[in-house]
Amino acid sequence: MELGLRILIQVVLEFAPVIAILVQKRKDSVDSLSTAKDVSFKEIQEFIQNFSGLIPASKSSGEFEQTKILQQQLAVYYRQTQFKLADKERETVLKSPEVHKILESWPLRLYPSQILETHTNKGRKPLKIFLAPPQIKFDKFAQANEEKYDIELMLAEGLREFLNKHYPLHSPVRPTELLAGAWESKRFHSESSIKALFGMLKSEPMLILESEVNGDYLNFRIAYWGFGQENYYYKTVCRLPYKQIIYKSAKSRALEWRTLREELLLLGESLDDINKIAGDNILNLAILEKAENWQDKGIDISKLSLQYHVNRQDFEQFCSSVIAIHCLVAGWVADAYHLIYHDVPPLLPELLPSLLKDTLDFQAVQAIATGYKQIYQALEDERRYWVPDLALQLAESLAHLPDRSCSQEQVYYSVEQWLQLRQVIVPPGSNPLEAMQLTLSVEDEEYLKHLKSCFFALGDSQSVTQVERNLSAIAKLKLKDQLEYATVDQTLTEHTDRITSVAISPDGQTLVSGSNDKTIKIWQLKTGKLIRSFKGDSGAISSVAISADGNFLVAGSHDTPKSNVKVWDLRAGNLIHTLLGHHKAVNCIAISPDAQILASASNKIKIWHLHKGDRLCTLWHSYTVNSAAISPDNSILVSGSSDSKIRLWNPLTGELLCTLTGHSDEVKSVAISPDGQTLTSGSADTSIKIWHLKTGKSLNTLTGHSAQVNSVAISPDGQTLISGSADTSIKIWCLNTAKLKHTLTGHLDAVNSVAISPDGQILVSGSADKTIKFWRVV
Repeated sequence: MELGLRILIQVVLEFAPVIAILVQKRKDSVDSLSTAKDVSFKEIQEFIQNFSGLIPASKSSGEFEQTKILQQQLAVYYRQTQFKLADKERETVLKSPEVHKILESWPLRLYPSQILETHTNKGRKPLKIFLAPPQIKFDKFAQANEEKYDIELMLAEGLREFLNKHYPLHSPVRPTELLAGAWESKRFHSESSIKALFGMLKSEPMLILESEVNGDYLNFRIAYWGFGQENYYYKTVCRLPYKQIIYKSAKSRALEWRTLREELLLLGESLDDINKIAGDNILNLAILEKAENWQDKGIDISKLSLQYHVNRQDFEQFCSSVIAIHCLVAGWVADAYHLIYHDVPPLLPELLPSLLKDTLDFQAVQAIATGYKQIYQALEDERRYWVPDLALQLAESLAHLPDRSCSQEQVYYSVEQWLQLRQVIVPPGSNPLEAMQLTLSVEDEEYLKHLKSCFFALGDSQSVTQVERNLSAIAKLKLKDQLEYATVDQTLTEHTDRITSVAISPDGQTLVSGSNDKTIKIWQLKTGKLIRSFKGDSGAISSVAISADGNFLVAGSHDTPKSNVKVWDLRAGNLIHTLLGHHKAVNCIAISPDAQILASASNKIKIWHLHKGDRLCTLWHSYTVNSAAISPDNSILVSGSSDSKIRLWNPLTGELLCTLTGHSDEVKSVAISPDGQTLTSGSADTSIKIWHLKTGKSLNTLTGHSAQVNSVAISPDGQTLISGSADTSIKIWCLNTAKLKHTLTGHLDAVNSVAISPDGQILVSGSADKTIKFWRVV
């Protein structure tokens, strides 16, 4: 691992500045787009120019979040432009005939079309990784019966295990695709191979890890290109003395054998019997002892050609070193790629302590931290607002290492960037943490919590105390903010277990609540008076809904394996239907706005005729469905599932219309705006996403919750988004600007469901703390 670490340092020191340059070149390539590429590129350029003019020069607290959103959208358009350029290049290559002249210099066993056609527009494009492994001949090692070892198989398996665990192909966050076995190792090498690949596959982000034998050394090279690059990066990173490494293992075995031989002789075993089980250790020990004797007499043994005998153990020891190098370098480059093109924070710093254990020294940590910092600095012009969070995440990753100075440096770099963004000047000798109080807002709470956690890990109690003062200042702001928006009108405590779902009738007169205590309760919304309670053999209630005409109350149950859906006459309180067919817990229900169909979901979705109770069709899911909603025109059913995806269906025919990807964990809640244009989704990844329902385009990502988002609801006027989270808070967002407006606190456990009255004056929340709160909007 020490060898792998030294090479990683070399890669970071040389490759980080290259990545920084590529960030600027990537931006320049977008700015210089030709309209001949695609008419839409001109539109994007105009959008960028218009957006640039919208970004205000000053950063008051009122403008800050809006500026951040504008910069985020600008970065998204940059990326979309590059992705479109890559699509055009891909189409051009796919249309070109793969004539013999191309294939004669082609270094892979796969045709270009086989690589390009595997691309999918769904999700993030993975970084493709190729291995160009060495061909090592061991006839130099003077072995009479040479054993054949395939370094390519060992290397591919080791790298595959690492990538599958930390950067898997199907990851929605950091996907990579290892194409092991594709390289024609015996035919093509070096620049000619890389040039041939780049000429045909420049649309594909790619990393080639190449090793080539040169005498007793192994030249280790990396080639890389991302989106929109005019050329590739290709360089020899280091020269490995592979023969020396293998011989070192053989000598270590000989020394271990000598110790073992002495122990056996002391036990009375004969030397002849011992030598019979020694294998090649006898020969290696003889060479080693001769070399030690010569060295003691002043002979320079480095000039002697000593031929040790090697076996599989020595070869595997060498392979483990090469695998470590490939894993560390692949992780570093994958981090750089996903950071630049997808705003994903690095993962490798978190993995280093477990990967390197005792071999991780200060020089290595410093080099890695410096490398990431160079990339962050390159991103400052384009995505400056993300730099404080990225630097702080890196500091948290490094805080648990023995030497904490690099983590401290990253923390103060993060704080420095945070202050610069808010144009706060810190006088020399002043405490920057105290200066933060000058411009704190409610939106800064999560950043400060991470900052506190990092200082705590560093053992800096003085800084922890100062950050706690800043958090107290934010708590006062939140209380003031909450009182200005809404006050708790009353709290209902009649349920005896966690509240799972709440729904308000279309006339704004009635509230319905479902609970794990197996009851459904009906309340008068304005007074909070309990009108009626249903309790039966249905098990825990997972979801409740009221039809748009106010006639039907529907509830889903968790009573497996006989989970059911019950339909009541809301006004009379009579049970109308018990709908059977689910074999797993019913997690959610949705009623169409025309009150004609009902959708219930477990691991599959069943569509029912609400009035008749007949089943119309079944939509098959491979994963648990957590949430569902039907569009105002009844044409689209939206479902969110535990595979982190959102699916859009035709609820009448069962046809799958499209699949939306973007969340990195379970989708827990979905809601559609009253005009049917906007879809919102809350996830266990703590984020909320806003989508254009008809096109499936992602419009915004809202971050602010610190735990999974259990429920989302949109106000009747379509202007406000309400979210309830396992972090016990309710957040109020402006749907158009994606800005956080208010945070409501008061629940003692997870907020599982939120609903807002038709007039927008009452917000209702149900919690795992067994209470329902009525919030009167001021």
